Amino acid sequence: MALHDAAIVGFAETKIVERSTSDIWELGAQVLHGLLADTGIAKDEIDGLILSSSTTGSGNIFWSQTFADQLGLVLDFAQTVDIGGCSPVGAVARAAAAIDAGFCSVVLCLFADTQAAEDNRNGRRSFAEEWTAPLGYLGPVTAFGLLSTRYAHQYGLDETALAALAVAQRGHAVLNPLAVEKLRKPITTQDYLQSRMIAEPVRLLDCVMVCDGASGVLVMSRRAAERRGLTRVAVPVGYGERTNHRGNESIVDVTESGHADAGRRAFAAAGITPARIGSIHPYDDFIIAIMLQLEMLGFCKPGQGGAFIHAHDFTHAGDIPLNTGGGQISAGQCGLAGGGTNLIEAVRQIFGQGGARQVRARASALVTGIGGIPYGRNWMTSAVMILTDGS
Repeated sequence: MALHDAAIVGFAETKIVERSTSDIWELGAQVLHGLLADTGIAKDEIDGLILSSSTTGSGNIFWSQTFADQLGLVLDFAQTVDIGGCSPVGAVARAAAAIDAGFCSVVLCLFADTQAAEDNRNGRRSFAEEWTAPLGYLGPVTAFGLLSTRYAHQYGLDETALAALAVAQRGHAVLNPLAVEKLRKPITTQDYLQSRMIAEPVRLLDCVMVCDGASGVLVMSRRAAERRGLTRVAVPVGYGERTNHRGNESIVDVTESGHADAGRRAFAAAGITPARIGSIHPYDDFIIAIMLQLEMLGFCKPGQGGAFIHAHDFTHAGDIPLNTGGGQISAGQCGLAGGGTNLIEAVRQIFGQGGARQVRARASALVTGIGGIPYGRNWMTSAVMILTDGS
């Protein structure tokens, strides 16, 4: 069995909110019940559980076991994926591998976080608290400010191109009833350009809003899905993952990420090129991350992202539909489970359930992940997954 012999057969998600009144277990239960209703699969048939990273559970070394207990699941396989925003697509890849190995047959991949309501982070979770924070390098906004400044120095930074991406994604959030309510308002290019600076040249409308929410998918073998009559599937036909890209080098180009290598592997396995992708759902904690990934994935050459953006239409009706649910920037970022928002939207589009924001070319979609931001290099982990409708 190969990666493409597995299939996502159902998806579910909660509404994204600024601060949840439900705890993480309740959100997870909502997703589980939604998946059971969507697929007709019985709860007792689920024998695998893979969780994404979660700030809420970062201090719990028994996280997957605890979540299984809270949901009343009896499992043959359980795992927590700890690669940050890459965890949702990483969970699907690991589910396919676990099914292939015979460890389990029906896997719940669950992405939940209540970072706004229940932030229980461990204070010594990475190098940042010891090595970068004391020097004023205070988290992702600072990191992306430096990254953007470096990109501007090397290539020039076209802010109107970034604005085009922001406007397109916000337009999609307006059409998404599950997006956080505060962000379901259209914006213009001028709104973007006039939004206040947070860490120059990063503006407010470049950034995600920390929110709470959950989503998930059910994964099984394609043969098992066919036997059940589950013909509506999203098949992972290509996947690539790179951690600590160029980490053995002292000085690297910070505008380069592991998406270049991960993307090559994903496209090679899928047997398609970027031009044949129906919709793209890149991880978007900051707007410039989208442009950098377009360059790294081969949609255009490094430094040509701005010109490429101006040459294409990124709305759901355009030639390169982008994060058609609004992405994390305009739908809200569910903490470390936020990458699930884009994955679910890709599956929704392949299933043909996009409603007012449905894309025309729904046979394939690309989803990416970004996990962690070190100092002096690009993202700690880069992940790329290509999905098709199985035809």
